[in-house]
Amino acid sequence: MSAPRLAGAHFPVAVVGGGQAGLSVSYCLRERGIEHVVLERNRVGHEWRERRWDSFCLVTPNWQCKLPGYPYQGDDPDGFMVRDEIIRYLEGYVAFFQPPLREGVAVTGLRRGAGGVFELSTGEGEFTADQVVVAAGPYHTPSIPRMAERLPAGVEQLHSSRYRNPDQLPDGAVLVVGTGQSGCQIAEDLHLTGRQVHLAVGSAPRVARFYRGRDCVAWLDDMGYYGKSIDEFDDASAVRMRVNHYVTGRDGGRDIDLRAFARDGMRLHGRLTGIGGSDGTDGTRLEFADDLKVNLDRADAVAEGIKDSIDAHITARKITAPDEPRYVPVWEPAEQAPDLDLEAAGITSVVWSTGFTRDHRWVEIPAFDGRGYPMHWRGATSTPGLYFLGLPWQYSWGSGRFEAVGRDAEFLANHIDVSRRMADVCGTLTGAPSGLASALPIG
Repeated sequence: MSAPRLAGAHFPVAVVGGGQAGLSVSYCLRERGIEHVVLERNRVGHEWRERRWDSFCLVTPNWQCKLPGYPYQGDDPDGFMVRDEIIRYLEGYVAFFQPPLREGVAVTGLRRGAGGVFELSTGEGEFTADQVVVAAGPYHTPSIPRMAERLPAGVEQLHSSRYRNPDQLPDGAVLVVGTGQSGCQIAEDLHLTGRQVHLAVGSAPRVARFYRGRDCVAWLDDMGYYGKSIDEFDDASAVRMRVNHYVTGRDGGRDIDLRAFARDGMRLHGRLTGIGGSDGTDGTRLEFADDLKVNLDRADAVAEGIKDSIDAHITARKITAPDEPRYVPVWEPAEQAPDLDLEAAGITSVVWSTGFTRDHRWVEIPAFDGRGYPMHWRGATSTPGLYFLGLPWQYSWGSGRFEAVGRDAEFLANHIDVSRRMADVCGTLTGAPSGLASALPIG
């Protein structure tokens, strides 16, 4: 399909973002015969191609990759696609249904114009749309704490999104800050090559890779965890901000056990709380919270709690599954000094695995809460015709991933279709109030 012209054009729907979310809703719109355009700032697969390290792989099994009309295409459903395979999967999706995609086009402004029509500004000119889906994801700007400015100029610093492999870092020990999925996997990547790693351990939970004969993801899927809606939680806002459990799909999948890393030579610390020096001006000393044991214990407790749920599921349904002994900690932290001298530890580089911040400044519409998070119900905002897609916990645990982004896309495509039909009847685009939104069909 030829790429549509933008300047001065009008589209029934504009989709901003050409990742898995934007492509999914494009497929669903095409299935409903709704004309639209998809705008991608870079090229399809950019986030996977440019902001993932060389050994990166999915932490969820391949069978969970089920974009609309295009489930996993390979011959290893229980494996874990590596970075280049993920890119090929997305490129294959584009070739499969040939969306009306414009790559290399950044949307720099989105406004509500006269009559409720949306006005979009791009490097190729301005155009309008009746409805807009913002599918640009939640991970926009790398977040590095201001304390990083206190490190000596000779210490190499980079965010996890810029890390590729151990060889890009100078010789010497490496401090990894943060134990979400990226921090733990990067620490392992460095550790496996023999680098001395110092890891500042946060409060992220962990999960076992396999338990009682199956991947824990498979058990949780059977138990309905990935379909559980955000509406079932009393603290929905807090749930949306939770850090994912750390585990890895590397080499066929295994646990990430920080205690085992420590046993084998990695140096674990509590949360990094400051960077200072004896005179209060330089940054020669790292300061850590006294919470390493608490953080390790809590992560283990979450993993064991998931196993408790699996055990209960097996018992309740009389499933035949092999017994498995429970985890026994292989290392316990000894009392540690609250700070560490950079030079004495030989630390020459720091990898900040400290997440991202959202940047929706280009959306000039009051659709956000005080923290800058889009206010929505299943992606539909209070602004008629404005939608978000691909957010973590948009509606369920799998919303921000290959597993369920397609379900969310189906829902929004139905919503868009109903709104479009209503506009044809009423002569104007009408937003769906809560009663209508709840009655819309779910794909």
